[in-house]
Amino acid sequence: MTSAEDNTTVPAATGRSGPGPMSRRRFLSLAGAAVAVVGTTNWGGRVLTPEAAYGADGTPDLYLAGTDGWIHLPATPAIAPYHPDVLAPSDPPGLTTYIFGFRNVTGMTASQRLAQKNRAQHSAPLFWVKQFDPAHPVDFTVQLTNLGLALRPDLFDAHSLHWHGFRNVIPFFDGEPSGSVSVPAGREFTYVYRPRDPGTYMYHCHVEDVEHVHMGMTGLVFVRPLQDGNTALYRSGRYLYNDGDGSTGLDREFAMFLSEVWAEAHWADAHIQLPEWSDYRADFSLLNGRVYPETILPNGSIDPFHPVHAADGDLIAPAGHPELRYQPHSSLVTCNAGERVALRFANLGFREQAMTLTGIRMRVVGRDATPMRGRNGGDTSYETETLNIGPGESYDVLFTAPPHQGPGAFDTYYLYNRNYTRSDNLAPGGFGGQATQVRVYASGVAPQAYPNDWGI
Repeated sequence: MTSAEDNTTVPAATGRSGPGPMSRRRFLSLAGAAVAVVGTTNWGGRVLTPEAAYGADGTPDLYLAGTDGWIHLPATPAIAPYHPDVLAPSDPPGLTTYIFGFRNVTGMTASQRLAQKNRAQHSAPLFWVKQFDPAHPVDFTVQLTNLGLALRPDLFDAHSLHWHGFRNVIPFFDGEPSGSVSVPAGREFTYVYRPRDPGTYMYHCHVEDVEHVHMGMTGLVFVRPLQDGNTALYRSGRYLYNDGDGSTGLDREFAMFLSEVWAEAHWADAHIQLPEWSDYRADFSLLNGRVYPETILPNGSIDPFHPVHAADGDLIAPAGHPELRYQPHSSLVTCNAGERVALRFANLGFREQAMTLTGIRMRVVGRDATPMRGRNGGDTSYETETLNIGPGESYDVLFTAPPHQGPGAFDTYYLYNRNYTRSDNLAPGGFGGQATQVRVYASGVAPQAYPNDWGI
């Protein structure tokens, strides 16, 4: 394959069967089973064949790297000897917990990319794509490189990118390593996608998936509908689905990614030990990679297509919070009274969660990237104050911001996990888990530049 930076030839991923470069013959042999399926499937009159995908080399739309790293969780309550981990580096201060994860290395030089080893983030970079339009066919490509693990060079774990729930025509790009390929350390691979179905999804590494998912190789991705841009149906021209009537129109959108940390498992990977997974428990429940009240602190650099980073490629911490350098996603929701706000929920923890929004009713308009419509097209959306979200599920919900009441600049509503053990980790002051705030202003919140942008 071709490096987007210098147009030099680099080896492609080869999976587990051998270290040699991927020739066209080898590619076709790996993807042969997919050819029979694709050859009988008509997707808008344009089929993605393995040969066409092989020719998709060039500058990727997004470039991700898999590696390890450290994040911050509250030092109290201490869980001796597992948390805080004594191996955690002191720079930046406040790091406590070892993770595996992804990093956005789009636009970096080769030396900058290599310097991101041991600088993974959680949750993984949020990104979004446009629905594939057969009339104007454009493929979306994600290049994945495996930088290896700095703390555990004894592990030769490959990585992959599995788009959970994505209806993929060609299994070669599914990311499940027994049916496609995985990326060994020091190699790279380009995934080619034609997203046909709008909605909210998640992605994760599918190699040793119980371990790699729990260690943090997880993120949220969504597909924007072709209906976007139509202001006749809804004033903003932005939608969750191709509804045809504006019912899923939105003014703002916020990703809400749910994950968990079992401190012993993270400690075990750092200290060359094996946890007993049947003893699993969630010591920390995270919302966008943080716990409350850190969930309402500012964003770092989270726009995947216009990334901002330090000269060496490292993430820049939110102002005043160096401990959150590798947890850049805020969960604070800001809006003006009367605006329609979309919340995109996805759960890649191992337990069911119950997310409640106090004082505001939410309308569920999509589940698992499927609009709430019956077989006859009838509306099956519903209102609720609590979402029960199972592992691997996603929900698209809308709410209309109520009138501003005052007397302050904004009114505060709480979005939190109704299961008390998931919203309070017993740290001083309580309420230290999956919780955030919705702040409703009378006016003055500027339009979003990207999802989760506060606009203030």
